[in-house]
Amino acid sequence: MNFQPRGISDRAIQGPASYQSEIEAAEALLKDKDTWNGVTAEAVARMRLQNRFKTGLDVARYTAALMRADMAAYDADSTKYTQSLGCWHGFIAQQKLISVKKHFGNTDRRYLYLSGWMIAALRSEFGPLPDQSMHEKTSVPALIEELYTFLRQADSRELNDIFRALDAARKEGDNAKEKALIEKIDNFQTHVVPVIADIDAGFGNAEATYLLAKKMIEAGACALQIENQVSDEKQCGHQDGKVTVPHEVFIAKIRACRHAFLELGVEDGVIVTRTDSLGAGLTQQIAVSHKPGDLGDQYNSFLDCEEVTAANARNGDVIINQNGKMMRPKRLPSNLYQFRPGTGADRCVLDSITSLQNGADLLWIETEKPHIEQIASMVDRIRKVIPNAKLAYNNSPSFNWTLNFRWQVYDAMKEAGKDVSKYNRAELMKAEYDGTPLGIEADERIRTFQADSAKRAGIFHHLITLPTYHTAALSTDNLAREYFGEQGMLGYVKNVQRAEIRQGIACAKHQNMAGSDIGDDHKEYFAGEAALKAGGAHNTMNQFG
Repeated sequence: MNFQPRGISDRAIQGPASYQSEIEAAEALLKDKDTWNGVTAEAVARMRLQNRFKTGLDVARYTAALMRADMAAYDADSTKYTQSLGCWHGFIAQQKLISVKKHFGNTDRRYLYLSGWMIAALRSEFGPLPDQSMHEKTSVPALIEELYTFLRQADSRELNDIFRALDAARKEGDNAKEKALIEKIDNFQTHVVPVIADIDAGFGNAEATYLLAKKMIEAGACALQIENQVSDEKQCGHQDGKVTVPHEVFIAKIRACRHAFLELGVEDGVIVTRTDSLGAGLTQQIAVSHKPGDLGDQYNSFLDCEEVTAANARNGDVIINQNGKMMRPKRLPSNLYQFRPGTGADRCVLDSITSLQNGADLLWIETEKPHIEQIASMVDRIRKVIPNAKLAYNNSPSFNWTLNFRWQVYDAMKEAGKDVSKYNRAELMKAEYDGTPLGIEADERIRTFQADSAKRAGIFHHLITLPTYHTAALSTDNLAREYFGEQGMLGYVKNVQRAEIRQGIACAKHQNMAGSDIGDDHKEYFAGEAALKAGGAHNTMNQFG
């Protein structure tokens, strides 16, 4: 059974090459078990195929190999970029992958993203929290496990439907259909895909990072995304007040993640290092430097300093030697040190090169706007040192995409000498601009942003951190307006159930989605004709075909 046509060599995951060989393996196991009466080889084979991934480590090894293959494919062809949507619940992830398979026939190059922001906002026992690493660190591996529990159940459900169709074809004596369904089983593609999981700033020191990384990998994560902020001062990437750490502190956490992968036998594990330096104007520490030009000295060279003399020295001054001069870094009342304004891009480039030279596999540069040339200007510099450097990029809902791209088009038109008199730059968000040439061009740039930036700016993976947070709110608002208003029950039927049925949404048959049919088949395996099953003639789900 080939879970992934692109090929994975781990036979422990792939298992026997065909449905028939799985049955034969079960027959060989059962032939001498005289007291195991009622246990049939085909039922055993089916249940094994429905549970191919036995542990989170099976998942992590499998998906890490997929991700490495995708990275190599992107290096050869930048049109082969990858994408993901952030999911805050296993059901959301499951429905996403079911939809991807329905619409595109496979899950190739489609991943999941696990957002620390959404865990803080939606999954903490404290209730909704800001993205400041205040949520329970155990909630991160718990959500990874939940995501894969639901994806594995999606495999089980889809295979179960095929098994039922196979039984029906045999009963009807339709040999051609039986053969086609067995071939479908043999070429089944799993819903299990890579997850890029947000470990924030590591939730503590390097040892704390290592311990949490292990839990995340054991739950199934093949890729860990870690940022260079101070753990106990962590801020959302699109908020102010961010504080970075010296490179050596961050490198220790990268090594901690790598050791966790290697200890657990996930040798292809992927580390994504995020730099927040573009928007971070502060540091908690002055880096240790042993000689001019070393990594610590380079970090300190960005500090906002003033020369110290006997006349202007103050009590408690911290003084560093820069190019033979005694310099005082500007220290705030918070005891944090300030970087010189305008050094963010230079720091991002140094952060990125340093991370790749010390074990990182992918970069993440957190920006304040979605602008391809801004990203490319930094990637071009990084690639002069590391030619195959590539990024995961946050297509963030924190950006006003409409306004940003309308500004870009407006500015480009103005620079080209075109007439922009009918546009008010300060009011370009208004709906009246939707159908204008400016609005249409801006939308086209948004549509092609991922493909264009994959080609120009080295972006291998495009993710939206918290889209399903917003879609849940939007769909709930629409339903509440209709159902509690004049539309009443029609508000649900027309805009939810009827739309589900006509779009072929799998969970229109919600009992089937929740596992009712799987449970019925198990009952038959276990109790035979005595099984009391839920899916009889009077099951209302039969109204849905």
